[in-house]
Amino acid sequence: MIEQSDDVIEWGDPTTEYFWESARKHQLVIQQCEDCHAHQFYPRAFCLTCDSDRVEWVRASGFGTVYSRTIVHLPANPALGLSSPYTAAIVELDEGPRMLTNLTRNDCAIGSRVQVSWRERKGQAPVPIFGPLDDVEDA
Repeated sequence: MIEQSDDVIEWGDPTTEYFWESARKHQLVIQQCEDCHAHQFYPRAFCLTCDSDRVEWVRASGFGTVYSRTIVHLPANPALGLSSPYTAAIVELDEGPRMLTNLTRNDCAIGSRVQVSWRERKGQAPVPIFGPLDDVEDA
């Protein structure tokens, strides 16, 4: 369910609620299974590795490697806060899961080491984005 008032959009999804609460504090969190210790992202009610329902939120290191990327030249929805061209990427976090995200620079290559940063959005929690280790200001 989506509730909106005074330019603030709240998503009523209990599965992702903690992720967005943490994002407001500029903390990147992912889930970890209490039984097999596997990490996962995006959030689910069970572990993808062993099917346990004992998953908990843990803080991620915020470091990863660009697994895949593409430069998008089409205009994005204005609500996303992206101007064309922008780089969409899959970043493999050091903990293992891969995350669909944006890169702060179009020249980040596949295999580049990156660190989390945050793109602010009006009325919503910021979204994690990634940039080169020497380029990140807000991580």
